[in-house]
Amino acid sequence: MREVSGKTQVVAVALVTALCMIGDSMLYVVLPLFWKEAGLTSLWEVGVLLAVNRFIRVPLGPLVGKWYERSGGRTGLILAVGLAFLTTLSYSLEGFWLWLVMRCLWGVAWTFLRLGAYSLIVTVSEGHNRGQLMGLYNGLYRLGSLGGMLVGALLASWYGLTVASIALAVPSLFALILVFRYIRPSFTSQDQTGMVAGNRMWSQGAVLMTMITALLVTMVYQGIFTSTLSRVIEMRAPFIVVGGIVLGAAVIASLVQGIRWGWEPWAAPLVGTLSDKHGRTKIFIMTLLVASVLFAALQGTTPLQGTNALVLWFAILFGIQLTATIITTVLDTLAADVAARQANSHALMTQYSVVSDLGAALGPLLAFWLDEHVGLGVMYIGIAIVLFILALAWLGRPRLIKMESVS
Repeated sequence: MREVSGKTQVVAVALVTALCMIGDSMLYVVLPLFWKEAGLTSLWEVGVLLAVNRFIRVPLGPLVGKWYERSGGRTGLILAVGLAFLTTLSYSLEGFWLWLVMRCLWGVAWTFLRLGAYSLIVTVSEGHNRGQLMGLYNGLYRLGSLGGMLVGALLASWYGLTVASIALAVPSLFALILVFRYIRPSFTSQDQTGMVAGNRMWSQGAVLMTMITALLVTMVYQGIFTSTLSRVIEMRAPFIVVGGIVLGAAVIASLVQGIRWGWEPWAAPLVGTLSDKHGRTKIFIMTLLVASVLFAALQGTTPLQGTNALVLWFAILFGIQLTATIITTVLDTLAADVAARQANSHALMTQYSVVSDLGAALGPLLAFWLDEHVGLGVMYIGIAIVLFILALAWLGRPRLIKMESVS
């Protein structure tokens, strides 16, 4: 196989991920509307189907990690592409239990895609370009989310869920071309020289802090914020009128989320490059502090009065989305930095992925419980406090790493 640069491989694995996740992203917009066409009998089944793939990833992470340690790399991506095609195609069929099995299989596919990408990035990157490559990956694979939401919604509205599912299954097959042409058969690398033994990873303060931060950040952004976004918008601005068209809270929430997926392909690589040049920890702490202020400012639940107030509130909302892009990109890169210092870098990225999935899965459950018992206002103030405490904790991280390196 001809030599392929590390950057080209990262772009390839990002596009493979994007092509595979189109069908999954479609469901978050389409399934709540077309659930009867899928053979479902109630909306609670929709909630189960959209959540089960996240829960299945938690116990699967270590198993998939072992697969990559032994198989090398490309085979895992090939399996993921095959499962992505099968699951997306199956969305044209009917029946809750069939869908449940297929959603679990998609969880398997996503685990292979994500851990494969993390392993590749850690292997081909160095300290001076790791942020750029991680940002490039995070930005490009989100094109799949954007395409699935937009194209999937249009196809389902015009032709129905069956046609949309069949049409969106086809792009995943093109991912095989990228895998065979640009991804090496083996891309895992375990250099034992001068590194800390894998069984001691969790005893390191830097590792423990990274894992706790990953749990809380994914719980806040991927779990609580995403699941309550439409509720927050409904309580602040139940509807807005644009050009004579009335937009409800659900539509506004999808637009707010879609705009983020639209800017990530260029914003995430830029953030990663800036973190390479100016220091990741500094950018991470500053963004956590800004996010803390923004979440606190968003906490009110009374309806907005006046155009200026509405514009300011949506500016805060998009500001939170921007902090999500920055924090996610920088935190992934920080985890890769820590992994690069381990005897088994792949094992640490596997654990990081599992912890992140756990936070994303627990977030919606915690969000709805808090919404019912204390309300959205108190919940968002709590988020602001958690992010502020995280920022303070990361202020002491450089000293912690220095002490561990000396000892």
